[in-house]
Amino acid sequence: MSETRSSNFKVIRWSLLCAAFSFSLIGCNHQEKVAAAPAQAMPVKVAAVDLSPVPASDTYVSTIKGRRSATMQPQVDGNLTRILVKSGDVVKAGQLLMQIDPLKQAATVQSQQGTQAQKKALYDYNKIQLERQRKLYEAGVVSRDAFDQATQAYENSKADYEANSALTSTQQQQLAYYQIRAPFSGVVGDIPVHVGDYVSPTTLLTTVDENIDLEAYIYIPTERAAQIRTGLPVNIIDADGTSLVKTSINFLSPQVDNGLQSILAKAPIPRGTKGLRTQQLVKARVTWNSKPAPVIPVLAVTRIGGQTFVFVAAPKDGGYSAHQIPVTLGEPIGNTYPVLEGLQAGDKVIVSGLQFLQEGVPVQPMG
Repeated sequence: MSETRSSNFKVIRWSLLCAAFSFSLIGCNHQEKVAAAPAQAMPVKVAAVDLSPVPASDTYVSTIKGRRSATMQPQVDGNLTRILVKSGDVVKAGQLLMQIDPLKQAATVQSQQGTQAQKKALYDYNKIQLERQRKLYEAGVVSRDAFDQATQAYENSKADYEANSALTSTQQQQLAYYQIRAPFSGVVGDIPVHVGDYVSPTTLLTTVDENIDLEAYIYIPTERAAQIRTGLPVNIIDADGTSLVKTSINFLSPQVDNGLQSILAKAPIPRGTKGLRTQQLVKARVTWNSKPAPVIPVLAVTRIGGQTFVFVAAPKDGGYSAHQIPVTLGEPIGNTYPVLEGLQAGDKVIVSGLQFLQEGVPVQPMG
């Protein structure tokens, strides 16, 4: 009986071992099949690299200046008694800006006018005397000498009166210098002086700038002397790279600035352009020429550690895989970058799912 049980136990044990071995073989075969199954390609959008005209340009720091800008300095000495404007005020031509104490000059003018009145009275008297002596001389009552003396007195008083009249007029005109008026319509700049300050012809009172006819002053290095010419396109951009206005060079200085070793170029700013003021620093992008070059969408570019890369859909084993390529790019043009190095026309750059891509990952290009 015991022998029968032992035999049955051996049979069951053997059957369990065979079953375990069979399941092990089945599992191994399944893993091999799973490992052998190809990875599924990730659908991605691609854009073919095209050749487009790309401008060759350089960007320079430029200063916006007004064609009409005045530095206000007094022509006389004295203390400021009134300041009628503040910085940023819009003023009209001839508007009174400041007043310098005119009392001393006004007294001088008043004194001069009194002297002029005396000389005028003498002149009028000698004029009457001359006419009287002329009639007496013609009647034979007085001598020629008496008539000549009357004529001489008249001429002297006339010359003296006219000279004094001119001097009085000059003093009156100088009295107008005590009033500082706007030379033209514009915007008042900084006012560094205060009421009560003593000012002289060397004192800066303020500035008046006309923010209508503006120009961009661009200093271009002499290395570009052979290329620079009037008519070259200029794009004025702000610090963020936003285009403010497009214009062109209309003036080139015939001389080289010795200090900067550069050539001054001017580009007019059209009236009505917003965001520009006198003495504002901006960037001026001067375009020298344009030539065909590969361009890619901005969305295709990734940056790692300061280096720019793109992924291209490269043919592999009858399909495509992602291949990362370092590229050198030019200045952006709208929503595209010109490619200076790294790609050729016809390459298919990937523009979607870049965050999921790695080198060699299978991809399925979609137009």
